[in-house]
Amino acid sequence: MKKPIVIIIVLIILGTLVWYFGGNKGPAAEENLPPSVSAPVSETTKVSDKLSSYKNEELGFSVKYPSIWEVGASEAVVTFVIPTDKAGANTVRKLESKVAVTSGKCAFPPVTTIKERSTMTSGALSFSMISMSNSVQGTNYFDRMYSIQKENVCYTLSFSSITSSPASKNYKGSEATQVTNNNKAIVESADQAFIAMVKSFAYVTGAEGKDETQVVPTKK
Repeated sequence: MKKPIVIIIVLIILGTLVWYFGGNKGPAAEENLPPSVSAPVSETTKVSDKLSSYKNEELGFSVKYPSIWEVGASEAVVTFVIPTDKAGANTVRKLESKVAVTSGKCAFPPVTTIKERSTMTSGALSFSMISMSNSVQGTNYFDRMYSIQKENVCYTLSFSSITSSPASKNYKGSEATQVTNNNKAIVESADQAFIAMVKSFAYVTGAEGKDETQVVPTKK
């Protein structure tokens, strides 16, 4: 009777030793592993109550923009949707800014209705600029575009607005005049905020030390 009891005791001791020195190593080893850290490719941080900073390491740039703007990013385009001021009656349909990054030489789209063409300097950076305005069947369009070249990468920063005529919303007389003035003030305010965003433009290091010329898609 004693022999089976001895065998059972030995097996219990062996099992305890295996669990302690072998089976318990996995969790202990995992606890000692350093945490996995991966920096985001793009990030938005609050600069002040009114401004935020957007940085995209993969596309190689950063800008500061009004915090109330909504940011969305795709492969090579970052879009800033600008909310319309609801304080007064207006017929502004669209306010939007974009930063597009492409390979190749900078070139503005071929247009015949250029309102203004100039160059803007901000620090050590120099931007080419064109603005366009047009009216078609009671709808007013205004666009402003800046471009800057870095090696074989082109950065294009654009602002666009679409505004319907007051008459399309049945505004008449002095009310229509007030709506027209509101539209102008809203678009001009957004345009000035866009210009300030362009002036804040800066280059940043690409993801994991990559040059942005290697990560942006080739222009087709």
